[in-house]
Amino acid sequence: MNVVAGVMLVLGFGFILSGVIGILRLPDFYCRLHAMGTCDTLGVALMIGGLAVSEGFTHTLRGEGDDFVTHVINFIAREGIRVRGFRTEIPTLEDVFLKLTGHGIRD
Repeated sequence: MNVVAGVMLVLGFGFILSGVIGILRLPDFYCRLHAMGTCDTLGVALMIGGLAVSEGFTHTLRGEGDDFVTHVINFIAREGIRVRGFRTEIPTLEDVFLKLTGHGIRD
């Protein structure tokens, strides 16, 4: 995975660098705009993809109810999904007040 991520990051950087060189070398505004627009889009997409591959994909699930965690764990076990971390959070009084009223307790 690290090799794939490294290749994607280097290619992304190369495309962005070629777009910068195109801005400096091309003759008029529209050619420069086209060079940077196409190279920048592909370069950023490759770099974000490389970071996603190297860091791994994360998902956040939010839900309410007593059986929510049980349903999530059963679904993960049934589908055979590999889990690297699992965390539950109990909301604080500030979180509940903010959700119900739209502003903090001290506001």
